[in-house]
Formats: sequence, structure tokens, C-alpha cells
Amino acid sequence: MTTPADHTHGLRILAEARHPAPGPDGPPPPPPLPGFSASGFNPLVADTAERCLRAHHGEPPAPGRTALLLASASGDLETARAIERSAEPGQRTGPLLFFQSNPNAVLGHIAARWGLTGPVVAICPAEAEPGRVPAEAFELAALLLQDGDADRVLAVAAEQTPDGDLAAAVLLAGPATESGPAETEPAETERTEPERTEPERTEPAARPRP
Repeated sequence: MTTPADHTHGLRILAEARHPAPGPDGPPPPPPLPGFSASGFNPLVADTAERCLRAHHGEPPAPGRTALLLASASGDLETARAIERSAEPGQRTGPLLFFQSNPNAVLGHIAARWGLTGPVVAICPAEAEPGRVPAEAFELAALLLQDGDADRVLAVAAEQTPDGDLAAAVLLAGPATESGPAETEPAETERTEPERTEPERTEPAARPRP
């Protein structure tokens, strides 16, 4: 997955993942996600995020503060349609549909699994190309990193299209500096205690003899 340099806002891409992956050996459809039903959107987001995090960290949990950012212009169309059908006479809306209609639900699942402690944000970008993280997501990630709200940002873009569900994910960190990568923790500085001076002792004056 290639990202135009002018869209990255100078951020470093630590890892990438996409669904479906290019080539004949792409991954199978995302596995079902416990607690989510009726739609492939949430499993798509969770699986793409999982593979991106594993590419950099290996196994969970992820160290440091990682923010989660979901960008989707289409949103979860299948859940929306399921809720619409359940509103017909004689039908009943399942409680899971209300839960998963909030995009933060799947982000909470990812954060809990990987121990991510940064902010959680979901946006609807003005311009979205299925299968690519939009420039608006990079811009928001840069703001989160500049403000010190996170050490890294996992940005996931997911779209449901007539040609299939597409997703892409990037794990981002701030630009490298002359002193080293921005992702590294600041070195601890040795604390020096102020020098203590003993108060000068004065001997009492001798008393005259009577």
C-alpha cells in the first residue's frame, strides 16, 4: 500500500495492513467477531487493525500510548440496513444492533485486546478512496501526536462498497528528529540536590567574673 508523501504530514509509517491484501495469497474473509452480528464491517476493522499491530508489535499488549482512529465515509451499511429491517411491523430489533451501530464499539474491542490507552476517534472523511487511509486521517493523527495525546496512532480506513468491503490500516509515529526517533521515550535526567551549608556556629561570649 503506497501513501502519497504529501498526505502523511511528515509522520513515520511503522506498519501497514490492508484487506484484501494484494496478490493471490490474500487473507480469507475476516473471522467473526464475538459480540457483533449481522455485518462484516466490524470484523473487517478489527482484523485489519490486528494485522497492522502484529506487524510492528508481534503479540499484545502494545507498549506506550496508542490512539485509535477510524475513518469511514460509508459507515457500517449492513448494520444500518439490519436496523431498518428490524423496524418493520412484526420485527424486533436485537440489542447488539444498537451496540454495534456506534463505531466506537469495535474500537473499544481493539483497545481492550491490545491495551491501547490513547484517545479513540471516529471520523467521516469528506473524501475517501476505498482501500486507502485518507489524508484527513493523517492530518488528525499529526495533531494527536503534536499535542502529546499519544505516542503512536493506529489509523484504520474501512468502506463497504458494491464491489466488496475494503480496509487499510497504518501505525503512525511522529517524525524522526536529530536526537533520534520521536517514538522513543525521553531519557531520564539525573537530579542534583542543592548543596547544603551548615550554619556557622558562634561561641557565647565569656561572662565577666564578679
